[in-house]
Parts: sequence; C-alpha cells; structure tokens
Amino acid sequence: MPEMLQVEIIKADAMDAAAISLWREWVASNPLLQSPYFRWDYTQIAAQVSPGAAVAVFRRGGDVVGFFPYQKRGGSVQPLGAPMNDYHGVIAAEGEVITLEEVAHLLKARRLNVPGWIGAGETGQARETVQVAMPESGFDAWYAERRSTFGKYFKDKERARRSLESELGPVRVQHGLRDPKLLDHLIDLKAAQYRRSGLHDIFACGWTRDLLQALMATQVSDFGASMAAMYAGEKLVAVEFSLHAGLHHHFWFPVYEPSLSRCSPGILLSMDTMRLSAADGFRVFDFGFEGESYKKYFVNARQTVREAVVMRPGLGQVLGDAAVEALDRTGTRGEALRASLRRRWSTIEACEASPIGRLRGAAVAARSAVQKAAARKRAPARVAHV
Repeated sequence: MPEMLQVEIIKADAMDAAAISLWREWVASNPLLQSPYFRWDYTQIAAQVSPGAAVAVFRRGGDVVGFFPYQKRGGSVQPLGAPMNDYHGVIAAEGEVITLEEVAHLLKARRLNVPGWIGAGETGQARETVQVAMPESGFDAWYAERRSTFGKYFKDKERARRSLESELGPVRVQHGLRDPKLLDHLIDLKAAQYRRSGLHDIFACGWTRDLLQALMATQVSDFGASMAAMYAGEKLVAVEFSLHAGLHHHFWFPVYEPSLSRCSPGILLSMDTMRLSAADGFRVFDFGFEGESYKKYFVNARQTVREAVVMRPGLGQVLGDAAVEALDRTGTRGEALRASLRRRWSTIEACEASPIGRLRGAAVAARSAVQKAAARKRAPARVAHV
C-alpha cells in the first residue's frame, strides 16, 4: 500500500540547503520542469514580493517528494506569481505523481486556480502553449525553413522592416538590457494597453511591478530576466521583457508603438531577439499560450497544459452561473463566457491582495462586460450573401 501523501506549509526563506538542492536537482533532471518559472531562483524572488507567498512541501513516509510554490488570497490559492506566470505545477522527480486534485485537497483551498498546470490532473481542460525549438544549425536555418513554409508572411515582414527604416532611419536592436527606467516605461505602456482593452491592469497593485524589477535586478548563473529594445533612427519602437534559464528563453511582456503597427515592430523585435539570443546559446523560445495569429508562423513545437479551477461546491459556482446567464441573452455563449469570466476573476483575485481591491476590480470588470454585451446588442446584424 503506497505511503499517504502529507504536506507541510513553510515560507520560502525557511527552506534549508538540502531542500533547495533537491529542488534544483529535480528541475535539472525532469524534462517537464524546464521553464524558468520552475527554478528555485524564481520562487525565492517572487516569494519576497508577492503577498501571501508560501511553499507546500509534500512528503511520503517522511521523505520529501515534491514542492509547490503558491500564494493565498483569502481561502483561494494560485501559483506563486499569478497572474503573470504561464507554467506551474509540483516540483518533483520525474515519475513522481502528485495530482492537481491532491494539491487542492492538501492545501484546503476553497478554490485553486491554475491557468497552465503541468502534471497529472483530471479537472479542467487542455490548452496549448507554443514554442520555437531552434535547430542546432541556428537561427538562419530556422528562418529559411519558416520563410519557405510561409513565404508570403515573412516577405511581408521584410517589407515592413524596409518601410520602418525608410520612414524613421536604420533599425537596431539591443538585447540583454537591465535598465530599471526602461522597464518602468514598458510597464506603463502595458498598463495603458490593459486599460484601453477593458482588461484588469495587473500592474496597478504594485507588487507585480516589483516582481519584474526584482527578477531583472537579480543576476545569478543560468537564470535571469532582461529586455530587448528596437529603435528605428532615434525612436524607440518596441520593447520586450523576457525570463530565461538554461536553454529556455520565455517571451513575457511585449509592447510596441501603436502608431507603427503597420510595420509590425513587435514581431520584428521578437525575430531579432531570437537571432541574437540563439547566438548566445538559447535553443527554446517560448511564446506562452497560443492565440495571437502571428504565433502560428513562428512556432514548431507545442506543449499541452491544463487550465483548471478546483473549487469546493457552493456559492461561487452559483454566482458564476448567474453571471453567465445574465450576460448570455442568446443562450449560445455560455461556455465561452464562463471561461472569460473565470479568467478575468482569477486575474483580479491574484493581483489584489485585499478584499477591497478585489471588490473594486470585480466592479470594473462587471461594468466592462456589461458595456461589451450592450455594444454587441446594438451592432447591426450581418446579412449572409449566397
């Protein structure tokens, strides 16, 4: 009979050297844990700035068999650093199985929300994340294959680069940047983008901004965060913040000059960042969740993760169903609305550490949802031509 799984909750700064060594060993040897988000360095830094941070230490028969870094908001639990991290799961040796449902049960979570769970679990649904697996022959070989497969798309981007140079001057890219003022500029632009889109401004709470600054300020072997910036002439046209560890480079927060969208500066910056970083030895470039149309032209590898909410039955589910019913007047968009509302609320809940902040965020989100529903209702019906 297998040993019963037990849990101990500790603060990250209470982890001893033996536990940290075990963590690093498992990450290095388990192919499922290669994302920078699984590194001990990420947890150590995030735990210093995220409210309610803790580490669950799992044991069988007294032996440590896994770790799960998380943050708590009331009775709800999210992965540490949510809503910004794309991957999360139990840090364990390859072959050790600790399910999503077991984690929720042992943490006594009223709700455990995981947008990108890697590991065993039955709750929720599969989602795809997308990557570029760079061939050993390097960026030029990757680009030649992509250009051959999607010739029209990449020829258009080459024309966009020439147009950008013609309009503003020579294009140049700098990477490996760790300028706090440049990061503040990026965050301000990203926050304005969230507000324009009616999304929750994840940087308004403060600690999320502090997390990016702390990650960028930390320079340790084989782990870090940095930015790449593209200039055309003297004008800054795009910036992207990325996290990297080992051979993995994770694109995280991109912004570009909206008035130059016709020249695709953000996409050009991603390509140039891959070219420069591949020369530095990076081999996997992670674009996070699929969705944006440009990603399909870049990626040649995928990873399946699980989006799930493990929730105790009760009022939360009832209110969620009621909100969907109120907004879905046609009765045809229930599941899509439910997923959208769940993601919006999980973002608000993860960002806002206080009940007042969560209430304020929920009110803004509800108002935005009602306005969008009203706009759809006012929109003229499309007539199909046959």
